[in-house]
Amino acid sequence: MASGIFAILDDIAALMDDVAVTSKIAASKTAGILGDDLAVNAEKATGFLSSREIPVLWAITKGSFINKIIIVPIALLLNVFFPVAIKFILIIGGIYLAYEGVEKIIEYLFHRQKTGHEVVVENEENNSELEKTKVKSAITTDFILSVEIVIIALGTVLNESLTIQILTVSVVAMFATIGVYGIVALIVRMDDAGYKLIKRSNDKGVVSKFGHLLVKSLPVVIKVLAVVGTVALILVSGGIFEHNIDYLHHFLPNIPSILKQIGYGIVAGLSAVLVMTAVKKAFASN
Repeated sequence: MASGIFAILDDIAALMDDVAVTSKIAASKTAGILGDDLAVNAEKATGFLSSREIPVLWAITKGSFINKIIIVPIALLLNVFFPVAIKFILIIGGIYLAYEGVEKIIEYLFHRQKTGHEVVVENEENNSELEKTKVKSAITTDFILSVEIVIIALGTVLNESLTIQILTVSVVAMFATIGVYGIVALIVRMDDAGYKLIKRSNDKGVVSKFGHLLVKSLPVVIKVLAVVGTVALILVSGGIFEHNIDYLHHFLPNIPSILKQIGYGIVAGLSAVLVMTAVKKAFASN
């Protein structure tokens, strides 16, 4: 009896060891997309009142966990019964990411900048609705990026047993959410941490200077993340198109891959924006 229990424990230990190895490989493969995920979601999780930052971030994090719970079993089932569908799902997701990225660029370049008074009035009137809209947008974007992360992780263990596939993809998906949103939480609370350091040090000494640095750095970090997040949306979408559409993968072989990905993302995003604008005008006229 005892020997049987020890044999089972030994099998479990061996399985966990295999999962640890495959999870490490899968994590290294998804490192790039995780970096993009961090930039995109950090940018989306900022811009709220200090008292609302953590509740908003928690709402997005819960949405991210739900996304993973939906995506992981579907990806595993599709891989077994209908693997070609995964490619089409990725491409559709890529179009959405490209649309979001290009829309941000158009918003920045062509839309009139609002004065401080207009922003305050609008925030007072629509703060709750704006918050819900941004949370919904963040969760939707997270869903697309999560699909990419899960598919890449699954691709590293296709030759392993189904048990290892399930455990590896689940581990990567869970730690992707915890890691990304844990770092995002640290970023959005930089200024509060800085104020506390300044207060505790009575605004004197090295601790106070570090506190001031944190406070002054947050607006810069947010601006940088806004740019990086937009570029990440376009790059990720372009990468999806290049890796999943054979013609685009072999198109202009002498051009660096990163330039092609940017080009594919911008073209797809502009096309999606034009289509969505036409659809909105058509519905508005009816």
